[in-house]
Amino acid sequence: MGGAQRYPSRFTMLVLRIAMTDYRRNFIAGGSFFFTVNLAERRLRLLTEHIDELRTAFRETRRHHPFTTDAMVVLPDHLHAVWTLPEGDADFATRWRLIKSAFSRGLATDERISESRAAKGERGIWQRRYWEHTIRDENDFARHVDYIHINPVKHRLVPRVRDWPYSSFHRMVKLGIYP
Repeated sequence: MGGAQRYPSRFTMLVLRIAMTDYRRNFIAGGSFFFTVNLAERRLRLLTEHIDELRTAFRETRRHHPFTTDAMVVLPDHLHAVWTLPEGDADFATRWRLIKSAFSRGLATDERISESRAAKGERGIWQRRYWEHTIRDENDFARHVDYIHINPVKHRLVPRVRDWPYSSFHRMVKLGIYP
């Protein structure tokens, strides 16, 4: 036959499958991180419809596992945040698990649940994974904070950043960070 293979070999597929499940997180104690966390069903509006439950979940988690929310925006089906963890602490994964769990407990159990989630006793509200990016420097921090605040405009939820109520933009205006 000769030439390049048209389809990956069984070995290549095994390596790809292992690589897909063996992703790595960058745990830096006291670091700042950008996150995107999504609902499992992106058509739902649970985050904004249940904003008080989400705020309570954050408060409960922060009380036992402190962190600073440097910037955040909550959209109907996902949220973006920049957090800074305390010195010597790199465990953002536990914080997200607790936030997701606390929020989920506050909602009725009427969502669609896959067989794999049901077998593990999971709800079907959140995507299992989330996007995490380690903030590298001040420019990277500023770019991600700006991205967070422009996100409701990008998704055509509002015409201006200041029109979206679930955003740290308003706090930053009060602090004089934004005009």
